[in-house]
Amino acid sequence: MAYSNYSSLSRAQLTFEYLHTNSTTHEFLFGALAELVDNSRDASATRIDIYTEKRPELRGGFMLCFLDDGIGMDHNEAKHVIQFGKSSKRSPESTHIGQYGNGLKSGSMRIGRDFIMFTKHNNTLTCLFLSRTFHEEEGLDEVIVPLPSWDLKTKEPLTSDPEKYAIETELIFKYSPFKSEQQLMEQFNKIDSNCGTLVIIYNLKLMDNGEPELDVETDHQDILMAGTPVEGVKPERRSFRAYAAVLYIDPRMRIFIQGHKVRTKRLSCCLYKPRLYKYSSTRFKTRAEQEVKKADHLVKIAEEKAKEAESKRVALEARLGDDLSKDSRALLRKVQDAAMMLRRDADMKKRILEVKQKALKDPKELHFIFGVNIEQRDLDGMFVYNCSRLIKMYEKTGPQLEGGMACGGVVGVVDVPYLVLEPTHNKQDFADAKEYRHLLKSMGEHLAQYWKDTNIAQKGIVKFWDEFGYLSASWSAPPSAELRYKRRRAMEIPLTIQCDKCLKWRTLPFQMDAVDKRYPDSWVCLMNPDSTQDRCDASEQKQNLPCGVLKKDKPTSEDKQKELAEKIKQQQEKLEAMQKTTTIKSAADIKKLPLEVSMKPAENSSQPTRSSERTRPRSPPLPAHLKNAPSVPPTRTASQRPTRTPAPPPAPKVEPSKSRAAAKAAAAKPAAAKPAAAKPAAPAAKPTPKAPARTPPPTRSSRASTKATPAKPAATSQRKRITEQKDSEEEEEDEEEEEEEEEEEEEEEESEEESEEEPQTKKPKMAAAVGNRSKVVEKAPPPKRGKLDEVKTLTQPEKKGASAPTRQTPAPPSPDLKSISTQQQVAKGKTPDKAPEEPETDAKNAQKDKGLLVEVRVNKEWFTGKVIAVETNKQSVRWKVKFDYVPLSTPKDRWVFKGSDEVRLMRPPSPITQTPDTQQEMEKGPATMEPDTTQPGTSREVTDSLVTMLRTMLRYFYPPAFRIPKDDVNSMTAEELVGFPLKEYFQQYESGLQSLCNSYQSRADARAKAVEEKNNSTEVKLKEADEKLQKLRTNIVALLQKVQEDIDINTDDELDAYIEDLLTKGD
Repeated sequence: MAYSNYSSLSRAQLTFEYLHTNSTTHEFLFGALAELVDNSRDASATRIDIYTEKRPELRGGFMLCFLDDGIGMDHNEAKHVIQFGKSSKRSPESTHIGQYGNGLKSGSMRIGRDFIMFTKHNNTLTCLFLSRTFHEEEGLDEVIVPLPSWDLKTKEPLTSDPEKYAIETELIFKYSPFKSEQQLMEQFNKIDSNCGTLVIIYNLKLMDNGEPELDVETDHQDILMAGTPVEGVKPERRSFRAYAAVLYIDPRMRIFIQGHKVRTKRLSCCLYKPRLYKYSSTRFKTRAEQEVKKADHLVKIAEEKAKEAESKRVALEARLGDDLSKDSRALLRKVQDAAMMLRRDADMKKRILEVKQKALKDPKELHFIFGVNIEQRDLDGMFVYNCSRLIKMYEKTGPQLEGGMACGGVVGVVDVPYLVLEPTHNKQDFADAKEYRHLLKSMGEHLAQYWKDTNIAQKGIVKFWDEFGYLSASWSAPPSAELRYKRRRAMEIPLTIQCDKCLKWRTLPFQMDAVDKRYPDSWVCLMNPDSTQDRCDASEQKQNLPCGVLKKDKPTSEDKQKELAEKIKQQQEKLEAMQKTTTIKSAADIKKLPLEVSMKPAENSSQPTRSSERTRPRSPPLPAHLKNAPSVPPTRTASQRPTRTPAPPPAPKVEPSKSRAAAKAAAAKPAAAKPAAAKPAAPAAKPTPKAPARTPPPTRSSRASTKATPAKPAATSQRKRITEQKDSEEEEEDEEEEEEEEEEEEEEEESEEESEEEPQTKKPKMAAAVGNRSKVVEKAPPPKRGKLDEVKTLTQPEKKGASAPTRQTPAPPSPDLKSISTQQQVAKGKTPDKAPEEPETDAKNAQKDKGLLVEVRVNKEWFTGKVIAVETNKQSVRWKVKFDYVPLSTPKDRWVFKGSDEVRLMRPPSPITQTPDTQQEMEKGPATMEPDTTQPGTSREVTDSLVTMLRTMLRYFYPPAFRIPKDDVNSMTAEELVGFPLKEYFQQYESGLQSLCNSYQSRADARAKAVEEKNNSTEVKLKEADEKLQKLRTNIVALLQKVQEDIDINTDDELDAYIEDLLTKGD
């Protein structure tokens, strides 16, 4: 559709107020000044002068001028300046800083209300005038920009409309500081070279106190930010000279402020012990994806144009048909050439799209440079550049965020390409905040690695800074000005200076008399004391930086040794616990065993835990050593089975609900005693009921009622009797197997009851739990040694049960109600012998908890720590735990209730060292099943073969450079192999395998890329040859037609036949 058809449609217009709105993007005033400096750099200027001229009649009292020797602009290029958003610098491969076509307008309008630009290019002088004052005075809403031009030699106006020229110059004379054409020419004369640009900003913006925002009176060699204090502000945010010194990562332009040269810096050359780290990531995709979308859009447009041209060619060929006139052939050839050119353009854009799509998947590589600022240590942080232009400075990251001395004084430098991160319009931030945060995080990781590599912390941070004269305790205090400290700092950082003529950087050798020497602004290579670098034609020496490598999450050798020793110790304890067996022959042997848990059932009865108050199952689970007992226990004589005849207790007064539960429990006892009646008893007069371990577990109500009955003194003597029945040994073993199966079925029923009871509200449960617990505390007697269950704890099945999963006990009147169910039913009437001593014993045992390694839950996370203090009272025991490590927002220690859900032991203790507390912790929840290495099924030969197979496997897949030598695996024992760091082993093996695959992949990609490039070059050459041949044929036809006009040749075959015919006739 023709453009003229759109003339009746509405158009977007740029209003005058947009000039102010656009300028507000610059919050940082020096950033607005830097926009004009960027334009000079993009114009390939080698020098820019920034100076002020006093004009009391103007707002602010002076004009701010920017004069450079760049390439300048002609009249047509100057028109682009007044087009907002139009830029000829925008391309993916461009190294120009400007990309948006907005910097001159936004920057100048942020500094002042008006600006006038004088530019010289070839033989043309052009003046551009953009004034808000003019628009306000004239009451204009549209943006009007006068743009007159003159001839450089004759000074005559270059215009075809004298009236327009007169209006433009009249407006400039009225609203600018220059009132005549002569004064305008004087400004052009300030541009000494053949080309260049002068930008003058006037009617500067003022602060609330009426003073200009830029202070040019305090320091006549600088431009300062007015109203900014000296203390507590970075120099680059107060002084434009300091900001301009670090504005570019590799300065190649001389900057003069108020007639004095700025000593620009290459930051990497101003640091102590600089080190380079290569970083590669595929996270930076936003900018590359935008380029792919743009290229895809261009491909679609080019493809449409090519198809349209092709259709025109086909239509023209069909319309012309057999018309072979000269005009028809010329028209057809023109259409064919246009179609071919458009097709070629579409193919080229397709290849560009393919290259960008491939580059989208490639990782982006950045170079991080870190070094220590020993000249002023409080000026530290990250300097982030984009296309060599400073975007962010003094960004804290990694350890620097913690505010300590770690990584203090370290400066990081990175130059991010435009394709990796795109800056915002004001060039003070990045458009993609998420990717920028990822960049800072990565720099923080490399910063921590650099701190380790420098070994400053190992040698002593304070000692390090003392060497360079930082003697004050204040971090921001400047270093000592003593000559010895100045020399020390100068020795570590060689002076790097830029030649004023060739703009190359030269590193001067250290000289004792050159400390604090002031070098002239016009320093040239000839003044270099280094004879190899005292000529401008000498090549610039590249900075040789050592390369560092980021080592992720690899602990030090000491940490690894400690971790390995701890694992070995844990495995040895487990192995000793599983392998320890003891033969029980008498009650005296039982007293020698470490059964503190089962011997002190009532000590903690008055200290209920939170978990027991919340959930109390109807009946206690079976003891772990009975639940996990093997089907064929070790052989034992009948003399080891106790026969008991408990005295009949008097009927207690109980509530109806409790009496019903007690009746049910009593009815269950004869059923459990039937197998026992079938066995021969020792004295017939004293029938022996089966051990309570084989009776159904009592419910809460029945347990409370039975414990409330007083015990008879005769029960003590009967409890210690042991009879010998050797003839019934095999029968007893068969019965035990049957009874164990019954116990497992009972356990399943109990778990079903518990799951049914859970939906009930917690309050009635807690009330019932408190009532039952108080009764248990009053009536439950302590058990005695020598019982059947204690004998069972010494057998091999006990060791398996120690690590087997157990259920949560009811509220603990004693921590080992599971293991002493016999005592609960037989020895109910026994009066405790040491009841008055229980509180004292409980306090002593509680103090033994000091030093326990525990884990405490804080904010839904578990943290390790150590018990450093214990506080006891009648209801509870509290531990004070000091954490090994917690976040900064969490206190370093914490008081917790012992046995609560918020605390747990770090690892389950062995049966030898377990205490009532640890036993209680083990009974709270299911523990992980561990292999029973004490069973007779696993022979020594099987273990040795497994160890040999493990050694072979480890040696076969051993990763290179593993911290444990490969030969040491052959000499490792089974215990050492158990503690082998398999996780780290496989991680390093996987990383090595991945790197090998990556190397093969990169090699294959490189070969494929080379083949592809070769094919592309071959195709290009083929197309060029085809084009040349086609052009040659066209020229031959034209030549033949000039010689003989009646020649009619339409196809290449006809031409070939005609030429061949000519050659044949010539012969």
